[in-house]
Amino acid sequence: MKSFFAAGGALPWWMSGLSLFMSFFSAGTFVVWGSIAYSSGWVAITIQTTMCIAGVLIGFFIAPKWQKTKALTAAEFITDRLGYSTQKIYTYLFLLISIFTTGAFLYPVAKIVEVSTGFPISTSIIVLGILILIYTAVGGLWAVIVTDVLQFVVLTAAVLIVVPLSLDKIGGMNNFITQAPENFFALVNEEYTWGFMIAFGLYNLFFIAGNWAYVQRYTSVATPKDAKKVGWLFGGLYLVSPLVWMLPPMIYRVLNPELGGLADEGAYLLMCKEVLPVGMLGLMLGGMIFATSSSVNTTLNISAGVLANDVYKHFRPNADGDRLVKVGRLATIFLGVLTIIIALLVPYMGGIVEVVMSLAAITGGAMFLPPMWALFSRHQTGKSALIVTVITLTINAFFKFLAPTLLNFSFDRAQEMGFGMGIPIVLLAAFEIYARTQNTTTVEYDNYQLKVAQKTSEAEDDAASGNKKGTRVIGIGVALTGLMILILSFIAETGAILVGSMGFLVMLLGSYIIFKATKKHPDQMAQSN
Repeated sequence: MKSFFAAGGALPWWMSGLSLFMSFFSAGTFVVWGSIAYSSGWVAITIQTTMCIAGVLIGFFIAPKWQKTKALTAAEFITDRLGYSTQKIYTYLFLLISIFTTGAFLYPVAKIVEVSTGFPISTSIIVLGILILIYTAVGGLWAVIVTDVLQFVVLTAAVLIVVPLSLDKIGGMNNFITQAPENFFALVNEEYTWGFMIAFGLYNLFFIAGNWAYVQRYTSVATPKDAKKVGWLFGGLYLVSPLVWMLPPMIYRVLNPELGGLADEGAYLLMCKEVLPVGMLGLMLGGMIFATSSSVNTTLNISAGVLANDVYKHFRPNADGDRLVKVGRLATIFLGVLTIIIALLVPYMGGIVEVVMSLAAITGGAMFLPPMWALFSRHQTGKSALIVTVITLTINAFFKFLAPTLLNFSFDRAQEMGFGMGIPIVLLAAFEIYARTQNTTTVEYDNYQLKVAQKTSEAEDDAASGNKKGTRVIGIGVALTGLMILILSFIAETGAILVGSMGFLVMLLGSYIIFKATKKHPDQMAQSN
């Protein structure tokens, strides 16, 4: 059970950090942010810089707090800290929202396939959805982690080839700057203002720190120090990656400024099709598909874990680990089917940008801030957390769906995001102040502290064997990917030296990972002696 949903509980911090990065950024980098980069330019990079700031803050303050809870899932923490009745309501809300979230994540994967191959998007959604739910159901969190880390290496290698070739296609950096539309390099614009950036930054802080799928990355490492490193690695990658990832769709705007409607969702892939050598486009496509699907399998795994560990186990407390894993696999399949249905409906909801931004504004602060606040506060209770969540969701839903019709009023993008993040902050702060001035009891918090102390004293499973196996699989996959890129360099008509050099470097990296995985630790050598 612990291996399937938490990779044994002692995941190497660098694996967990890379997986967090891939699970988060791949949700919309190529399609959502790529679309904004094509239409609005540098604004897409500014938006993603807020994720870097969020990652650094999480590393300093929040990730180690989650690790110290010793909970397998965020739902388990809510049960321990706020009570089972509170957890039950949050679980149902989370599962409902996660179906829409994974649907919004699956859609960009299918969009990439449609743009690059011409397969109908509905067919792509169904086929890819089935493939993702199968390997997530079979392999659990280790399957998620291994694919995340491998695709990070694949995509980093591929995009470092795409950027210079894209610039060369339009005659270099000077031509790119001079031919770009007016205000293309402005940090903000009328739709995505500084107010939006601040509100979206708060959303990212709450979402990355409190989303149940991402909490799993902080609780699956061995120590609070490792959890800090997970957050810092995420923040460091988002300091560098937005510029590299967003250049291709920005350059494509200069090459082809005629994309309109939802066609700009395919700008990234269209640029890749223009410049990548023979074979590399296929590798890039495979990497993009499975990197983007990372967000789907991450949420499927944690949702299945919640259903098995926090719902089924409550009604069948004597169920053994094998039984719970079977329930988790069945839950993965069930949730995967619902995800496919939602993804098929995304075009009818206004497109992927509208769906992602609306989900963020409506659910981000409402769902993830109250339980996270309870990590730090002695005074928050299950009742206060639920009241804040329900009130915020109700108000946000009213202004999103009913106010435009009933009141002839609607928020712009910045107001919608700011309102969605501001309400739960104000309500939780008000309750905190009230509870402190009234000197209310902290029975729930005191009982929670006893539970954590009991979990901490229990012996941890030895996860070293599982870690070595997972690392070895990653190393082999990276080395074979490097070999594949190297072979492709011999048939490339353009950029052969660049492709070959990248393939050689990736092969070296894979070989080093394999060497580290097979090398005996000093403790193991002492034991064998």
